[in-house]
Amino acid sequence: MKPDIHPTAIVGQSAKLSDDTSVGPYCIIGDNVTIGKGTKLMSNIVLDGTVEIGEDCQIYPFTSIGLPPQDLKYDGRATKIRIGNKNIIREYTTIHRASVGGDGITEIGNNNFIMAYVHIAHDCKLGNSIVMANAATLAGHVSVGDHAVFGGIVAVHQFTRIGAYAMVGGFSGIGQDIPPFMMASGPRARLYGPNVIGLKRHGFTDDRIQNLKRAYKVLFRDKLTLKEALDKVISELGHIDDIKKLTEFISQNTRGICR
Repeated sequence: MKPDIHPTAIVGQSAKLSDDTSVGPYCIIGDNVTIGKGTKLMSNIVLDGTVEIGEDCQIYPFTSIGLPPQDLKYDGRATKIRIGNKNIIREYTTIHRASVGGDGITEIGNNNFIMAYVHIAHDCKLGNSIVMANAATLAGHVSVGDHAVFGGIVAVHQFTRIGAYAMVGGFSGIGQDIPPFMMASGPRARLYGPNVIGLKRHGFTDDRIQNLKRAYKVLFRDKLTLKEALDKVISELGHIDDIKKLTEFISQNTRGICR
């Protein structure tokens, strides 16, 4: 089945559109764009630069993907965007190609729900099954783990990491790493304990949640230095997979950990 391309759409001659792709009115698709099977572009969408979009994605009107980064250091080099399968990208979202100082790719995984007015800046790395509510914004080089959730109007500082299964409350400013499994909120975000409701929704048992609560208490409530707290958690709970992921994430931080 050939791609369904509206007559008002402009598609570059070397663009690669798979079977069953749908391109709606007034879309503009550049020469270096590749789109997978079953992906639907509603209308008024711009895809520019080297962009790879997987299968069965839904992209809504007035979204732009692949434009140059908002980075004064960017020198025009050929960088790209890679987006996986079954992503929903709502109206007015902007996703920028990579800049300098990284691996040259802005990357988004599979099954993500990206709501209206979201901005994903250059060199960001997003995992799978992430939810970003309206007007959540990621600065350059931000990484986000699987199943993380962002409330509306969230701003994340460049080079910050958001761990898997983390929940970021609306109207929050994130300047330091949010550990996996945790919940953070506030203009200068602080932690509020494990993301219990989210973890239960993902099938975490009571034992797993209790272990994360114990680790959280030692790491962030017992008035130890971070090194002392990490050593204590590793010695007492380090054999548990969830705790290994938590302590490894914290140990690898460079911007500091939200406390």
